Amino acid sequence: MQSILDPKWLFFIKVAEQGSLTRAADALDVPQSMLSRHINQLEIQCGNRLFRRTGRGVVLTEFGEQLFPRLQALIADADSITDAIRTTGGMPTGEVRVGMLPSTVPMLASTLFATVRERFPRVKLHLSDGSSAQLEEQLREGRVDMALLLREGPVSDAGESVLAQTTLQLVGPRGDAVLREGTIALGDLQGLPLVVPSHPHPLRARLDTLAEARGLRLRFEVEADSIRLQHEIAAAGGGYAITSGLFELRDDPRLGSARIVKPELLRSVVLSQTMRRPHTLATREVQRLIVQVVPTLLPGGQ
Repeated sequence: MQSILDPKWLFFIKVAEQGSLTRAADALDVPQSMLSRHINQLEIQCGNRLFRRTGRGVVLTEFGEQLFPRLQALIADADSITDAIRTTGGMPTGEVRVGMLPSTVPMLASTLFATVRERFPRVKLHLSDGSSAQLEEQLREGRVDMALLLREGPVSDAGESVLAQTTLQLVGPRGDAVLREGTIALGDLQGLPLVVPSHPHPLRARLDTLAEARGLRLRFEVEADSIRLQHEIAAAGGGYAITSGLFELRDDPRLGSARIVKPELLRSVVLSQTMRRPHTLATREVQRLIVQVVPTLLPGGQ
């Protein structure tokens, strides 16, 4: 069942959120020409322009700005009513979009999909993967209902569920002398060739902050934006990766690791929810399921 409001207003909301017809069409998975046509129809219907074109996209007119928050509230109410109609009798029904970190996919995706299909047969689960930064953006835009994210350091957001915690490790070729003791002080990373993600990855920002605070000159030899790539480069002798060891090639015979100490660097896997999409019985049940099931699959899970 779709929203009880005219779908054209849903298109208006998405264009306003994205600030671009192109990005809105991609997010909605519809042709841009169809989106433009619907916006034009709304403007004719209202007798006023809703958007003003700029060099970088579109912005709301004064009239559009007046409508936007009121329509957001109406659509949220309509979706709540739609969910209540769907779930009469207590059966979760509808679409739930979950974002996952690429490194979690081999361990979690099939189990999550099979469990949702078994327990909630009327829920249509959409899974996607991306980096923490990409998933954060999708949450902000409402393109996913919830996502598994990495958090560097203590988790302060009370709205996020902590699924697992561990400490960061230095990863390099198995048998490497640097890793022989099983631990390595943060200060001893100075001068080592490091394989790190590029900005704006939170780990890169954290390393920059730690280096500045402690007067360290960390040597960022190679930038690689996925854990798999970082480990492949480390295995080839191109440098040392810094990862958590939760689900990243734990049984790779080419690699060894040492826990970073003085200080230990905490990393958490959390489940975060969007504020842009209405919470339904289906999303609440899938969220509860993830919180229950995921920690049992992760080393360090609670």
